[in-house]
Amino acid sequence: MKSDRLLSILLLLQTRGRVPAHDLAERLEVSVRTIYRDVEALSAAGVPVYAERGRHGGIALLPGYRTDVTGLTADESRALFILASQGAHRALGLDAALGSALRKVMAALPEPHRPGAELTSRRILVESSRWMGPPHREVDVSALQDAVFTDRRLRLRYRHSGTDTARTYTVDPYGLVSKAGVWYLIADRRGVPRLFRADRMQEARVTDAPVRRRTGVELADVWAVLKRQVEERPGGVEVVARVHRGRYDLFLRMCGNSLLEHPDPGPDAEWVTVRLGFGVLAAVRTLLPFADGLEVLAPPEARAELARCAAAITGLYAGTPPAQP
Repeated sequence: MKSDRLLSILLLLQTRGRVPAHDLAERLEVSVRTIYRDVEALSAAGVPVYAERGRHGGIALLPGYRTDVTGLTADESRALFILASQGAHRALGLDAALGSALRKVMAALPEPHRPGAELTSRRILVESSRWMGPPHREVDVSALQDAVFTDRRLRLRYRHSGTDTARTYTVDPYGLVSKAGVWYLIADRRGVPRLFRADRMQEARVTDAPVRRRTGVELADVWAVLKRQVEERPGGVEVVARVHRGRYDLFLRMCGNSLLEHPDPGPDAEWVTVRLGFGVLAAVRTLLPFADGLEVLAPPEARAELARCAAAITGLYAGTPPAQP
């Protein structure tokens, strides 16, 4: 553990220059006192490392010093080649660059680690899309990339869900997020964090105006706020239902995102009682495909909504079908 930490400190100093001791301690999850002891150990081993105290001080290497040690363990090597399977690089135009980089990493790996890394790339496949999800159309995120990496504002023509009319926005981008195969632009609009699906953008143009991000706020911070807003929407409808054991696995795949908790049904239970949360009452209609394999127990409004839908379906199919065109 200590040898890994010493190597991590060495590589961090080599890539970032002077780093405050408390930053190193936080990143490596140890105390500041441990960091100073590690610095003494590096110095005793011949590494030209020194510490400067004071407000603008920190730990640094002497100018010009570099190490050729990659620091990659066998598990770290395999992790890099699993990353290569995730496919987001294609949308960013980095497929060729990724292949080239991995070939260079393979050449730099210690000889004992190479067979394991190569085998990982053939034995592990990461698929980002969900089962039974709709196909995602290919989107061009080049303009979004340009704005993110050149720190420029974006002018968007954007169509919101459920509408046919696009609206125009000028936004300040923090970055791009790929979630379950869908690309999102994370940006501020008038200082308020917003989430924009790339496949709903009718036009994206990089402006000449510099981006205006909130001070000290990073992409991960904004994404955490937006993700929490999506997953923890206030209000809504809480539904209690029972699911037949024979349909439970399919229910989890189709409705798992709406579960408020994951019950343990036990091996002998014929029915599993679940609690679900929906944004609006009408959303309980998504439970209709389970027919008599799922029964809503409460609230009464949800049962009435499903009864109305079932009656409408019965009426639709009870008559003579229209003639084929």
